[in-house]
Amino acid sequence: MWGPRSSRTLVIGTALAVFVIVCLLPVVYMLTLTVTTAAGQQSGFGALLLDARQRELLVNSAMLGAATAIVATLIGVPLGVALARIPLRRKAVVRLALAAPVLLPPYVAGLAWIYLGGSRGLIAAVAGRDLLSEWTYSLPGAVIVLSLVLYPLSMLATEVAMRRIDGRLEEAALLVAAPGRVLRRITLPLAAPSILAAALVIFVLAVSEFGVPALLRVRVYTSEVFTAFAALYDFGRATLLALPLLLLSLVVAASAGALAGDRLLVTRRGAGGRPLLLEAWRRPAATAVILVVAIALVIPLLVLGREALGVRSFADVVGGSREAIINSLVFAATGATAVAGLAVWIGYARARAPSRLGQLADVLMVVLFALPSTVVGVGLIGLWNRSGPLGAVYGTDVMILLAYLARLVPVAALALAASVRLVPVSQEEAAAVSGAGWFRTMTHIVFPQIRLGLLAAWTVAFILAFGELGATILVAPPGEATLPIRIYTIIANTPSSQVAALALLQTAVILAPLAVLGLAVSLRESG
Repeated sequence: MWGPRSSRTLVIGTALAVFVIVCLLPVVYMLTLTVTTAAGQQSGFGALLLDARQRELLVNSAMLGAATAIVATLIGVPLGVALARIPLRRKAVVRLALAAPVLLPPYVAGLAWIYLGGSRGLIAAVAGRDLLSEWTYSLPGAVIVLSLVLYPLSMLATEVAMRRIDGRLEEAALLVAAPGRVLRRITLPLAAPSILAAALVIFVLAVSEFGVPALLRVRVYTSEVFTAFAALYDFGRATLLALPLLLLSLVVAASAGALAGDRLLVTRRGAGGRPLLLEAWRRPAATAVILVVAIALVIPLLVLGREALGVRSFADVVGGSREAIINSLVFAATGATAVAGLAVWIGYARARAPSRLGQLADVLMVVLFALPSTVVGVGLIGLWNRSGPLGAVYGTDVMILLAYLARLVPVAALALAASVRLVPVSQEEAAAVSGAGWFRTMTHIVFPQIRLGLLAAWTVAFILAFGELGATILVAPPGEATLPIRIYTIIANTPSSQVAALALLQTAVILAPLAVLGLAVSLRESG
């Protein structure tokens, strides 16, 4: 089936070639360019590393990542334990509500934080206006915002890890120990590698975030790279600034992928069922869930809604940004289709790869997804901004789609690989013995069984593409703007009510499919 002329070899080989071009080459080019630039400017590079400004960037970036990872883990782990070991009502809907913040653009949460701390906001009322700027526009503020956005990663990793634990171990321990002790001495230690891997991923994503630090005026490497390239047009300085951030992301994300290992794809539950260790904690857990959902999701939306009430005409606000809204919808839908269309073949190849090769692929996917969006954007510009056939792509809307592919194919491929793993290889082998070709086997056996995974991957890719800012703001052609770019560029010179109204519109588009999914899940549970 893997012959040089087989359809499987042709399709998978083509998909891998496209993956290398759109996802790997920008990173390799950026890494090569930074090293070359550093070697060619040794004195300048040495001064750059020793400069007090750069030391501040390094300290701020490290503190932002570490504090966000700690706070998000402290929030996410108890919620993951509750989802895995406490009998909550309508658990699927609860899980969806708790996971929703991670799908919202972080800068939307940043806007809500700014309005919450405004002169009419809660922070100003409690702390006083003298402390307003210090508290709102601060590193702790950025940590709080990013923690409330990224905690679902720790929550989901904890729940998945605990569902994989052999329930017979906990059942045996419950015969001689209290549930709390079993949780501390057996369950959590077994889930610790996945929890630590999630914390490392959160660290990298926080360090790589562009929108929130830029809005809250926290000086970190991502905002400095953007300033050096987009504002100062200093490509050499941008590449040098990107080197520490790129290397840090590579090392930490690779460590997270290696630590997680095959756990990224395993979806089977552990043997022996799942003991409800903390059944007596149902009411406190439900209270905690309500509190987290209120703080991370409901309050930011209410703050944006209150701010948006100041607009005279919502229709005028939408009309003034109509082109950006249409662009976002079209680009996100097209990009999600391209992402899912490529990721399904990459995910299939990953699911059917040998164990060692598959684990290396997982590490690569985690690294690519965790790379800073501004670094990816600069890499895309450097790769495609040249004469010849490549230059024909630069300056067109294709660059935005390439940014979506570079950012989202890795995570979509991992999700689809998990779906493919649920389809037994024996079914494909039986079809081959019966004389069916591989492509026919895929269309009649594999695809029907992973259709929900495909739909989920498309939906998540659409949501993430609709909110993507860091890479698209760099690669978007002159005169073209998506809704995130429109919101970001009008913040300084537009009434906050109009900005809040556009942010609410973007949030509504993102939450609409989640609401439909939650309704479907609720109906299925009640039925």
